[in-house]
Amino acid sequence: MDSRSELLVEIGRIVGTHGLRGDLKVRLHSADPEILQAAQLLYLCLPEGEMLTVEPCRQTLHKGQVLLRLRGLESINQVEHLVGSLVKLPENELPELADDEYYWSQLKGFQVVDRQRGEIGFLQQMFTTAAHDVYVVKGDYGEVLIPAVGQFIEEINLEERRMLVDLPDGLIPQEQ
Repeated sequence: MDSRSELLVEIGRIVGTHGLRGDLKVRLHSADPEILQAAQLLYLCLPEGEMLTVEPCRQTLHKGQVLLRLRGLESINQVEHLVGSLVKLPENELPELADDEYYWSQLKGFQVVDRQRGEIGFLQQMFTTAAHDVYVVKGDYGEVLIPAVGQFIEEINLEERRMLVDLPDGLIPQEQ
């Protein structure tokens, strides 16, 4: 991987194709699809590890999904191999966030500690639902899904790479 990868921030993943003209379905880690609109170049980290620099030429929303077309790739046959790729942007091109907002790349791998139960695992994934984002934590309790809402997330400490949560009974499987 080249040296610029340290300055790139993962903003989503290509999860499929749409139609025959080369449109790609992108699942963003942010609920804001406009994050792609100002981008002059995108960086795709293919599943096998290769990094591609591509130029977006069209972005649309279709049934809540971002559809992206890349310049010079105008058929499904030219883009199928990109499914599964991570979509990245240079850090300096990302919009400013509010004090209580974070990019997924900042949180991935954080230790997650529950106020009552102690450590429950590490933040492995995030996905977006119609209502809110959901964090996927894996650890001693198996896979725990935590709604990313202020009601449950008490503190995010970037220096310690730790998230403090206060989860209600029933969200974490009972100790065995």
